Amino acid sequence: MDHGTRQDSGGLQRQVMDSAGRQPFDLADRGTFGYHRKQVDQFMARARVAYEGGGDLRAAEIRHLSFDAVKGGYQADQVDDVLDRLEDALARAERERRIEVDGEDAWQARVSASIDVLRGRLERPDGERFRRPARARDTGYDRTEVDALCRRLSARFDQRPEGEELVADDVRRAVFTAGPGTDAYDEAQVDAYLDAAIDVLSVLD
Repeated sequence: MDHGTRQDSGGLQRQVMDSAGRQPFDLADRGTFGYHRKQVDQFMARARVAYEGGGDLRAAEIRHLSFDAVKGGYQADQVDDVLDRLEDALARAERERRIEVDGEDAWQARVSASIDVLRGRLERPDGERFRRPARARDTGYDRTEVDALCRRLSARFDQRPEGEELVADDVRRAVFTAGPGTDAYDEAQVDAYLDAAIDVLSVLD
């Protein structure tokens, strides 16, 4: 894994490597839920191996990682912040390895092809970008909010000024209001699409 300054913003490498000898995160109050300490510690051990150039940890795996919620566990916001930064660092390292193997031109072509696929859905009209929930009584994501994020994504991929500040973290942390099935988008389809968008943004940022 490349340990350059950009990949190690905020002292991420030091925080990961130091977790072997000390408590890596603050604990939540005894009556407050946090992340299961042993599960987080086991993950941090894998992250240390990744920083040492071994293991099979990948950026996409981190995005779907979850820990059990227990009272008095590690403070979730601190763990989430490290996971977000580690995902970005791994994505950039994976990009560098791909460029080394395939060359810059091949990598650029791959990214452009991914953007073209994503752009197809972005070009659909508001309210028609994703399917509705299977049943009218089911809830989904508010269409207006999802469409607003999609317009920002479109501007980012087209390099328009209104999208230049959008980064992977903005999409990763997006939260949508729950809406009725008749006026909402299917959550699973939106989530899958945004995962693909994060993959692209992570290597563009």
